Amino acid sequence: MAANLYTHQSENIFKTWLLMFLFIVLVVGLGYAVAYYFQNITILYGFIAFSLIMNIYAYWNSDKVAIKQAHAVPAEKSEYRELHNLVENLAITAGLPKPRVYIINDSSPNAFATGRNPEHSAIAVTTGLLEILDKSELEGVIAHEMAHIGNRDILVMSVAVVLAGFIALATDVLLRGGFSVGDNNRGGAIQFAIVMAISLVASLFATLLRLAVSRRREYLADATGALITRYPEGLASALEKLSRNTKPLDTASKATAHLYISQPFGARKKLSVLFATHPPVEKRIANLRGLEI
Repeated sequence: MAANLYTHQSENIFKTWLLMFLFIVLVVGLGYAVAYYFQNITILYGFIAFSLIMNIYAYWNSDKVAIKQAHAVPAEKSEYRELHNLVENLAITAGLPKPRVYIINDSSPNAFATGRNPEHSAIAVTTGLLEILDKSELEGVIAHEMAHIGNRDILVMSVAVVLAGFIALATDVLLRGGFSVGDNNRGGAIQFAIVMAISLVASLFATLLRLAVSRRREYLADATGALITRYPEGLASALEKLSRNTKPLDTASKATAHLYISQPFGARKKLSVLFATHPPVEKRIANLRGLEI
């Protein structure tokens, strides 16, 4: 189990640093285009400084951002004693510190883990999840999230929330502003086209960033979670129930969708593999039921 749980820690830490570096390159490139368009080098310096500040903020505060965006509140032990006991027991089994436990008051069943490392991690579950799952199914879901924590998936996934969200916001502002100054004599059609091209590339990068951080590791977290509980059917049954959910999670957004154990937008038309934030649930269930533990 340890080999599966910790094998990809170093890889995910490297991916986080690479992600932060690419974010700096992208923002600086965006800043250069804007500075060139307005013929003002000070704009570039501002973009450089802001990219560095955002990276530092994303690393240290990504869990707080994710928890706040989900409108999650601490789960009081007096009210959720069974949940706390379950999380504590699974943390001991996985050899991890007990994460902080949060509740999202929403009838749509879902859960996610966040944090920069196992010592600063958190698990959030919706009230809807607690209502529809039995104990073995809930154990499967929590063990899945424990796997994300042990494997440091939560670091790169949580940082992606902040950085992708900022890129999307910045490019939206730039595009709106760009079209309003398209005829400005200080820049020509070529400069304007450069700004628009980089803005669109940045927006595409933000989308692909959210999609790329979750698919393969969901399979690994499923398998590792099954190893923690020694009962793959618990998680398989939970995923079946989650896949039948038709109610979207009110607090979920495109920036945070990849954090959740299942896509949080309720029943909808199937998306192409390229634009799906999660692997097909049917394949995840089949993989779990094919495990020999």
